[in-house]
Amino acid sequence: MALTNETILAALGTIGLPDGGDLVSRDMIRALSIEDGKVKFVIEAPDAAMASRMEPIRQAAEAIVAKMEGVGGVSALLTAHGPATPNKQPPPPSDKTPPSLTIGRHPTPQAGPQGVPGVDRIIAIGSGKGGVGKSTVSSNLAVALAKQGRKVGLLDADIYGPSQPRMMGVNKRPGSPDGKTIIPLQAHGVTMMSIGLMVDPDKAVVWRGPMLMGALQQMLTQVEWGELDVLLVDLPPGTGDVQLTLCQKTNLTGAIVVSTPQDVALLDARKALDMFGTLKTPVLGLVENMSTYTCPICGHEEHIFGHGGVAAEAEKIGAPFLGSLPIDLDTRLAGDAGTPIAAGDSTMAQAYATLAKRLIDGGMG
Repeated sequence: MALTNETILAALGTIGLPDGGDLVSRDMIRALSIEDGKVKFVIEAPDAAMASRMEPIRQAAEAIVAKMEGVGGVSALLTAHGPATPNKQPPPPSDKTPPSLTIGRHPTPQAGPQGVPGVDRIIAIGSGKGGVGKSTVSSNLAVALAKQGRKVGLLDADIYGPSQPRMMGVNKRPGSPDGKTIIPLQAHGVTMMSIGLMVDPDKAVVWRGPMLMGALQQMLTQVEWGELDVLLVDLPPGTGDVQLTLCQKTNLTGAIVVSTPQDVALLDARKALDMFGTLKTPVLGLVENMSTYTCPICGHEEHIFGHGGVAAEAEKIGAPFLGSLPIDLDTRLAGDAGTPIAAGDSTMAQAYATLAKRLIDGGMG
């Protein structure tokens, strides 16, 4: 068996803790690395008091990894998340009290792609580059599907630039009754969750790939999504760790790719389409955003970024073309105000309703 982070975590997961659980399920393994057969990792206890009792656990962890094939040396350090605190009752929960769980960790091993309990379909919404309106499309499509009677979830998986809390008008921190499960929020008929609700909105998320993958895994498996017809996943732009993890570790129904008709955007959209093809994820359709601009004074229509490029690309690859959406000032203002335009009854709301109906009619919504 190849020596990988996953095989090492699987071995460490067999080491039980005196008060229940194991090193992996309790999320105590940090900074795991393999270099020329030498394995290094940190065991992070929740507090100094517990760390002082864990030296036998550290020795057992080193011993079990040392026995693995291909291991030429092991170094396990023991540390604590914070200083010891006197025994006292925890403060009563409130909206300002963060859940007693850690978001952002190394992913836990799993046998293969898994679904999310209670969720019928999981649809990723991606783009090859940023700035094409993917998150705007995601939030409005979620609201439009909910207005048509579907039970809809929206997961903001754009870890570095989460925008759904602002667009959906929510800023309350999700609850965590037991330090393991996360209770998502409700907005405009949609069940939603975002990493932006769990971190300081003014602080940058400075994480390497494993932390991103672990955070995505937590938001899929630890959130109490309930019974949903469809879960929309707003991906970050590009073709990186989050996309790779989602496609390989989750039973995806398929993906929707958003692009503007501009040639530069289409170049990157083709990379996203190629990624989904490589990862055996069906492309459910393409959306052309910022297709046209209509002057509010004279009514003249202008194709600022070109026109028809996304429809032509959809025809070329044999994927459905789900529709064109214009550049619209009210759409931007509605998103900034926290009420997606699809929640109303304007012309743009009707455009998103049509997009949602096409998904439903195609058996995807």
